[in-house]
Amino acid sequence: MRDAFLSQCATRFLHLLWLSLISMESCGAKVLEKTFEEWMRYKDECLKKMANDPSPSGLFCNRTFDMYACWPDGSPGTTVNVSCPFYLPWFEKVKHGVVSRKCEPDGHWAQLNGTEAWRDHSQCKEEAEATDEEEGAHRLMVSFKVIYTVGYSLSLLALVLALLILTVFRKLRCTRNYIHANLFASFGLRAVSVIVKDSLLEKMWGKEVFQMADWEALLSHDAAIGCRVAQVMMQYCILANHYWFLVEAVYLYKLLIGAVFSEKNYYTLYLYLGWGTPVAFVVPWMAAKYLKENTECWALNENMAYWWIIRIPILLASVINLLIFMQILKVILAKLRANQKGYADYKLRLAKATLTLIPLFGIHEVVFIFATDEQTTGVLRYIKVFFTLFLNSFQGFLVAVLYCFANKEVKSEMRKRWHLWKLDHTAFCCTQ
Repeated sequence: MRDAFLSQCATRFLHLLWLSLISMESCGAKVLEKTFEEWMRYKDECLKKMANDPSPSGLFCNRTFDMYACWPDGSPGTTVNVSCPFYLPWFEKVKHGVVSRKCEPDGHWAQLNGTEAWRDHSQCKEEAEATDEEEGAHRLMVSFKVIYTVGYSLSLLALVLALLILTVFRKLRCTRNYIHANLFASFGLRAVSVIVKDSLLEKMWGKEVFQMADWEALLSHDAAIGCRVAQVMMQYCILANHYWFLVEAVYLYKLLIGAVFSEKNYYTLYLYLGWGTPVAFVVPWMAAKYLKENTECWALNENMAYWWIIRIPILLASVINLLIFMQILKVILAKLRANQKGYADYKLRLAKATLTLIPLFGIHEVVFIFATDEQTTGVLRYIKVFFTLFLNSFQGFLVAVLYCFANKEVKSEMRKRWHLWKLDHTAFCCTQ
């Protein structure tokens, strides 16, 4: 009965855990872990009480712990009531309720179908309305999970193909495309880390448990190691995304203003900025989590100060990108106005440039930077989660399309290679 109850809890809280995969704040696993710990404390107190209480004389139903509630000795032919157990996650709502068992005249507890202990715990159940709300949230989270899984998978395929194109064709090897390739790599690693963490969570919380040892193993720190590694990798990749966005912005701004600089020397600095800067923030965050919040997959933010170790550098990069973005727009506008006779509609060209720059620099991050999951509830929370999931998961695909597949230089090189292949294939067929 105890394991059946905990299995039911696992099923109900599992869908909440999926929220941590993208928003990184969830209480599902924490609630399950706390429930198990409270159940263990309840059991220990019950066993201690049964050992200390004096035994009555005559016929009576034996005191027992049936894995759900602690029962005292019962008088034959009576109904024994005890308070709802305090380990229930919704105990505050049912703390005045009772759970009942019948003591039969023969001094045995009543049974259901002659095998399972009978009890009436209707007053200790969670309200049906709350359950319906959880089911609705569960369906919504499943839909969100499908969206971001498709998005990250599609992005990963597009990014791998884009990386192959930029690295295989020699004529495409230049500093600008090297920067694009690093940006693609950061998005690809992020997609992999999210998909891996998703799989580990599903494997971890989807397994069947039958004994208390299974639950202890499930909720142990060792079971969460793989998930924590994926979480650290995801946080690193998120930071790398933003700082390679920053590299793209700085490089493009230098090109537009016509600055003279050594691309080789600056590319080394770009590598340090894009891949090295995230390390300076992820390591302290990882240490804080390990020392202060070493629970589950490190997705829950009990102390927001640790959360800001990751978010402050993201905010900083986003703000700098926004400032550079505005400067770039001014430069583009000035150049288009100076040559507007050569363009049918310079406003249209500016709009196209703007739409290209927005996904490149990730300006949408600024909109939600302060709207944390702890500060948003209800419909606003779901709106934030949807847009964050959709934009983050499909952004890699969009970047790959805009800066590789739709690039004129790449398309020209692909056409040349295609024509050469056809000529070689035709010549080979003719010789045969």
